[in-house]
Amino acid sequence: MIMLRPWSHVVALASVCCLAACKPHATDTDSAKDAAQSTQSSPLVSSDQPAKTSADAFAQERALLTMLDFESPDQIAWLEDSGASHTLQKSDDGNAALVLSFSDQHGISKVSATPSKPWPLAGLEEFNLALDVQNLSPVSTQFYVSIENGSGAYMSRSIALPASYKGTIYFPVAGVAAETETGLWGEEPVWHSEDQLMIWRSWRKDWAPSTQLSRINFFALGLLQEQQVQIDNVRLRANPKMREDWMLGIIDQYGQYNRMDSPLYVHSDAELKQRAEQELKELESSKGMPNRSRFGGYSAGPKLEATGFFRTEKVDGKWWMVDPDGYVFFSHGPANVRMANLTTITGIDFKDERVRARSDDELTPEDSMGIVKVSDEARSTRYVASELRKNMFAWLPAYDESLAKHYSYRRSTLKGPVAHGETYSFYRANLERRYGEQAPLSFIKKWHEVTALRMKHWGFTSFGNWVDPAFYDMEQVPYFANGWIIGNFKTLSGHKNHWGLMPDSYDPVFAERAEATIKAIADEVKASPWCVGIFVDNEKSWGEREGSVEERYGVILDALSKDAADSPAKTAFSNIIKQQYGSIEKLNQAWNTELASWQQFEKGLNFTQHSDALVADLSMLLEQLGEQYFKVVKGTLKRYLPNHLYMGARMANWGMPDEVIKASIKYSDALSFNIYEDGVQQSSWSFLEEVDLPVVIGEFHIGTATDSGLFNPGIVHASDQKDRARKYRDYMDSVLAKDYMVGAHWFQYVDEPVSGRALDGENANIGFVTVADIPYPDLIKEVQDFTSTMYQRRLDQK
Repeated sequence: MIMLRPWSHVVALASVCCLAACKPHATDTDSAKDAAQSTQSSPLVSSDQPAKTSADAFAQERALLTMLDFESPDQIAWLEDSGASHTLQKSDDGNAALVLSFSDQHGISKVSATPSKPWPLAGLEEFNLALDVQNLSPVSTQFYVSIENGSGAYMSRSIALPASYKGTIYFPVAGVAAETETGLWGEEPVWHSEDQLMIWRSWRKDWAPSTQLSRINFFALGLLQEQQVQIDNVRLRANPKMREDWMLGIIDQYGQYNRMDSPLYVHSDAELKQRAEQELKELESSKGMPNRSRFGGYSAGPKLEATGFFRTEKVDGKWWMVDPDGYVFFSHGPANVRMANLTTITGIDFKDERVRARSDDELTPEDSMGIVKVSDEARSTRYVASELRKNMFAWLPAYDESLAKHYSYRRSTLKGPVAHGETYSFYRANLERRYGEQAPLSFIKKWHEVTALRMKHWGFTSFGNWVDPAFYDMEQVPYFANGWIIGNFKTLSGHKNHWGLMPDSYDPVFAERAEATIKAIADEVKASPWCVGIFVDNEKSWGEREGSVEERYGVILDALSKDAADSPAKTAFSNIIKQQYGSIEKLNQAWNTELASWQQFEKGLNFTQHSDALVADLSMLLEQLGEQYFKVVKGTLKRYLPNHLYMGARMANWGMPDEVIKASIKYSDALSFNIYEDGVQQSSWSFLEEVDLPVVIGEFHIGTATDSGLFNPGIVHASDQKDRARKYRDYMDSVLAKDYMVGAHWFQYVDEPVSGRALDGENANIGFVTVADIPYPDLIKEVQDFTSTMYQRRLDQK
């Protein structure tokens, strides 16, 4: 997730909290805030950028290497189009420039430049890549740049260019700015400049220092309309001196970035309470959207069979959900409505190993756990695990203060400089400040009440995945229950394991853990008609839909490399292949191998080449693996939750191979995909028309970093909050236009911590509300405008 923003010229904070015993430093925070406001630089704007001042870090730019200036015919010969096109034209300064035309008919629309000889980097130590750009489109454009070193390493960045924007964009490639692991997905820029920083889209581990660059790619993803960007003067330039106050004391007592003001910035507890009181009056007087059934269905629409539970039905050629009372239902609302993963790493850890103890019978993944209390005995062993993380915070409560109840702990993280450690929830602390605590944790109960009121006032019809189970018993907003199958079962490794290893679904322990998880879900749901359906797991690394054999079938190649004695999947695959070929000789002939016996096959094998027959069999085995997974999950759900919809596997576009989709169709009541693009692009998703099953978008979002106070916009970028609202509407219009779509869930309800969520450092502006629980007005206004007419439009009513 991503960023670009105005940056303030500020002095280092005088005081940074030490360990967790620090007291609030209101004076320090306020003075830094005042300094920031008095010297704040200009935001990214949609016109010519002003001339750089002497305070701009790149005012005296030192170019090291011109990669592309498009003046030479040789450079033009380096260009290759893939779902895009390019043309040469004169720029405003009379020099040649390249216009990139990105298509809305391709999922990836890309122009690559591969020089006849790699660009040399030897001798270059601290540098960034910069290019001059102009957005020729009438709307903002999310523009991607990636570089490759020829040895498998790559770096990908992106940025939202406002309509008609003209200026310089850049990103660090080598040096401290590129290599410091902060634990954040988007960071405070190292330099003050009008030049705009592109945001990480790959992970640091995917890039390594190199002596050359072999290719540069310019691209866009999932567009709803054709867009054009002009580029010129692609160059490497020396990094300026780092600012001394970088990342020091930048998080205030409310969890906000304290070097940038915005209309939603909270300055005091009194202001926070005043905003809460004002919103509560509005919510209490709201009557919600008209013509809604008690479950949120459309009571002015067709009345269908009422079964007492949610179901699906095709009506006049369009798929619908049907609510328990028989009204057509379109599922729209936020996913991840919970506080479990809103804590952030403080930089403190404990030597006492008991805080990291685990049990094989756990059902909740680490990032889904709520507040974990750490004993005073364990806290006595605290130490600084990351100075950089610790020094980010201008305030954290002492352990004996009331707000210390919002400390927690994570026994493991997925990425970042801290493998495990103490965390803190500023959002939860802000709820206590906002609503007070009349009884133990009463502010949590108030949060539940306010959230349910917001859903109805905003016109949402349901929660999505990962909702606090406390909402289940409230019976005010329909919801989707969820669970993860975790445990000590055998696993398989793909070419890339995004969120973890794949389960070996042939392992009997997997089935045992599936039953434990689904039984726990059923115990929470209690056969409630307010539960629409069940999500189990999320974004599994099945393999790529396109790419190399290893990228598509990595989990199967891994299984085949194992000894059948240690791998249930290998045993199952051995039996399938033996039955298919009969003799080892026929297998050798088809796969172009030289195996001496089936015993050698069962011991494990690796491949240096892939015959057509082998690739076909890998495809078949992937479908078998998928079918085994869905058979176990669906069969268990049928026993424990027979009246609720199974919503499929929430596949990401990097983990949705055709073979697994085919397997899922046999067992799912509806399919679910997480689609992080500008919208549901017809050319990329038209295959769902042939599938002819209802589909829900499990996750999507749009964010910005220009005026949100966060460093990262999220996966899909907007240029500011108004543009964010526009892009939300365009996305939802594209969903509503698809006859197979029955819902879409926005990820997530609350902005991620600006200091990064504990699991992996995600810190994006992707919430409907801020860390201080204040709604984003532009986005909410657009949401209400959409939800007020979505049923009428889908039913073609005027």
